[in-house]
Amino acid sequence: MVTDAQTPNTDQLVRAAKAAEKTGRLPPIHLWNPPFCGDIDMEIRRDGTWFHEGTPIGRPALVRLFSTILKREGARYFLVTPAEKVGIRVEDAPFVAQDLEVTGKGRSQIVTFVTNVGDRVPAGPDCAIRVEHDASGAPRPYVHVRAGLEALIDRKSFYRLVDLGQTGPEAEQGWFGLWSSGVFFPFLPLDELAP
Repeated sequence: MVTDAQTPNTDQLVRAAKAAEKTGRLPPIHLWNPPFCGDIDMEIRRDGTWFHEGTPIGRPALVRLFSTILKREGARYFLVTPAEKVGIRVEDAPFVAQDLEVTGKGRSQIVTFVTNVGDRVPAGPDCAIRVEHDASGAPRPYVHVRAGLEALIDRKSFYRLVDLGQTGPEAEQGWFGLWSSGVFFPFLPLDELAP
């Protein structure tokens, strides 16, 4: 059981995130393995909105700070500093890809996603696109952002991806998908495409 003395507060997390941010890069959370201090009442909803104690966090800069110290271990999510690790809830993916930019064409095309927290993610070998389908068969597309963290690709961006889509190369010629950074990402078998 975690006592009040062990429970971190958000001010401590903010200070630690700001200190890490001063380098101009993402903090090296992969090197941090502090003790678990318990869960805090923080949640990231499916639409990418961050909540603390039931209230949306309205400051984008604060959400960005928290996003830089977010870590996934298995199915759980944590905010991590060099001194502490606290659990938070994530309803779906922790980020939302809200826009995209496309350069080039065909196999040399590069699709770069922009997330709700300001990350720019070029889809490719290290940042794969995957598409799941919910119980109704509707697509749920994701792109890997970093270290096991994904962004749900919003509907308008996915429609743009579909417009850019084509049939796969030899090994995946039965698939409809998208090229980015020299990698083909299959979305749907061709025989499931609506006429």
